[in-house]
Amino acid sequence: MFEMASISDTRHRLPKGVVIPACPLALTESRRLDERRQRALFRYYIAAGAGGLAVGVHTTQFAIRDPKVGLFRPVLEIAAEESKCRSKGEVVLVGGICGQTRQAVSEAETLRELGYDAGLVSLGALRTATEDELVMHCRELGRVIPLFGFYLQPAVGGRHLPVTFWRRLAELPELVAVKIAPFNRYQTIDVIRAVTEAGRDDVAFYTGNDDHIVLDLLTPFCFVRNGKTVRRHIVGGLLGHWAIWTRKAVALHARCRKLVTGGLPVPLRMMALANAVTDANAAIFDAANGYAGCIPGIHEVLRRQGLMAGNWCLNPNETLSAGQAAEIDRVTSAYPMLRDDDFVEAHLDEWLK
Repeated sequence: MFEMASISDTRHRLPKGVVIPACPLALTESRRLDERRQRALFRYYIAAGAGGLAVGVHTTQFAIRDPKVGLFRPVLEIAAEESKCRSKGEVVLVGGICGQTRQAVSEAETLRELGYDAGLVSLGALRTATEDELVMHCRELGRVIPLFGFYLQPAVGGRHLPVTFWRRLAELPELVAVKIAPFNRYQTIDVIRAVTEAGRDDVAFYTGNDDHIVLDLLTPFCFVRNGKTVRRHIVGGLLGHWAIWTRKAVALHARCRKLVTGGLPVPLRMMALANAVTDANAAIFDAANGYAGCIPGIHEVLRRQGLMAGNWCLNPNETLSAGQAAEIDRVTSAYPMLRDDDFVEAHLDEWLK
C-alpha cells in the first residue's frame, strides 16, 4: 500500500534532529474511533512542523491492539495516509512494536507494509527475559524493519537495561535511533556511552525524558573512545509531551539545535524555560500520582483547544486524577509562551474538514 523508506533514508533524516509527537487516540464519547478528529490531529502535527509521527505507542494506548478494539492497523493507516498527503512522505513515521517476539514481528510486518520508517521497540512484555533473549528479539525485528531502540522507565512498564545490552544492541546494523526515557540521569548516560563506545556514531539519540526535555537537548555528552574524546548530543525528541502545543515545541527544538550546532553559550533564560517545560509536564502527565492521568491529561489539553471532543480513553477508568484539571489550569495560565492556542484556532476548521 505504501512505500517504506530505506534504512539509509531513515538514517539521513533522524540524525538531523526532529520533533516527533507520540500521537494520541481520538475517540467519541462512546469510545469509538473519531476518524475526523484523528485526521485533524495528524494534520495539526504536520502543519506545526513536526518532523515525525509516532503511532501505536503508549500515548496511542496499547489497548488498540485488543482484538475487541481493533484499532492498531486503522490508526496506523490514517497516519500514513495523512503523512503522504500532507508532507509528501517527508515526515518520519515511527510505529510502536510491543509484545513477545511472535506478536512483535507481526506488528513490525504491518508497519513495513504500511510504509513506516522504523519500529519503536518496547521490551515491557519481556521483563523476565535474559539479555541474550532481548538481543535475539531485537535481531528478529531488525530483519523486518529499522529499529528505534527504547529505554522505558520501569514506573510505567519498562525494565532496567544495562550498559552491556545497549552495547550489544548497537552491534545490530538495523539500529537507527534510540529513544531514551528512563527518567534517570545515570541510565540516560549509560545508553549514550554504550552506543558511542560501540562506534555507532550513525545512531541518533532522542529524548523521551519528559522531566528533562530542554536540558537533554542542550547537554553535550563526552566520552573517550580509542584515546580520543567523542562528543554526542541528543538531537530530537519522541515525546507524548510534544503531542500538545506542538508548534511551540518545534520552535523550542529549533532554538536548542541552533545553540548546539553553533557552539553558542546557553543563556540563563533557556534554563528557566527548561523548568517551565518540566513544570507543565508534571501537571499534564500527572507526575504527582505516578502518571496515572498521563494520557487523559494530554487529551484534556487537546480538548480545550478543540482538537479533541473529550478526554476519553479506551479504558473508562482512565481519567484525570483528582486535582489534575486545576493543575493544568495553573500551568496553562503560568506559561503562555509554551502554548500554541492561536495557531490551532486559526487552522482548526481546515484540519477538521
